[in-house]
Amino acid sequence: MEVGVPNSFIPHDATTPTVSSHTGAGLMDLVTLIAVVLFVASGALAVGSFLYLQFVNNQSVQDQNEIKAAQAAFDPSLIQQLTRLDQRMNSAETLLSAHIAPSAFFTALNKMTLSSISFQSLSFSASDPKGIALQMSGIARDINAVALQADLFGKSGVITDAIFSGINQQVDGVHFSVAGYVNPASINYAAMVTGQSSAGVNQLPTATSSASAASPGPSSSQNTPSPFSGAAGQQNSPQPTTTSTP
Repeated sequence: MEVGVPNSFIPHDATTPTVSSHTGAGLMDLVTLIAVVLFVASGALAVGSFLYLQFVNNQSVQDQNEIKAAQAAFDPSLIQQLTRLDQRMNSAETLLSAHIAPSAFFTALNKMTLSSISFQSLSFSASDPKGIALQMSGIARDINAVALQADLFGKSGVITDAIFSGINQQVDGVHFSVAGYVNPASINYAAMVTGQSSAGVNQLPTATSSASAASPGPSSSQNTPSPFSGAAGQQNSPQPTTTSTP
């Protein structure tokens, strides 16, 4: 038997490499695997979102049912009565907080008026609650009493922007007129009851002295009646005429 004799006599090129067909198939398998994983993940995410939405809806319905059951446990008529009572109390509180007490103004005026001053007329207009207009006319024993009275009004906090005008020396005394505004906070009813008034009646300066004591005025020998002919330290004046505009 001869050694080294080829089995085939067909020549072939030994320099041509053999190409493997498994490279392209592996790449396609990888792409297919990734697509399948993404598809499965998307499906799982969609199912999870749907289930969570159903859970939230069911929980919301359950909470609403519990709230309705809790409301049904109370008496609806009682709730309505309590609601109306709360509204009335709030309305009353609003009215009281804005309510003023005119009687407190007269008490304050009596306390801070000098014994040498006699007011003959008084009128005020309460059309604007933020600024009650006030007008008065009176008679003083002398000009010093008018000056001292103006100073007391300025310190009181009850009468603001007081302007004295028409000062005229006559036989029975010094006639004058006063125009100003009443501070609503000083005669606020709720603040007075609770003791929180910024210029309450109890905080007013008391007119315990007269201007004539500091500087005596000229004496008069006429027999003309004087509005200051009462006892010492007492104001003997006519009853003021009060007109108010609501």
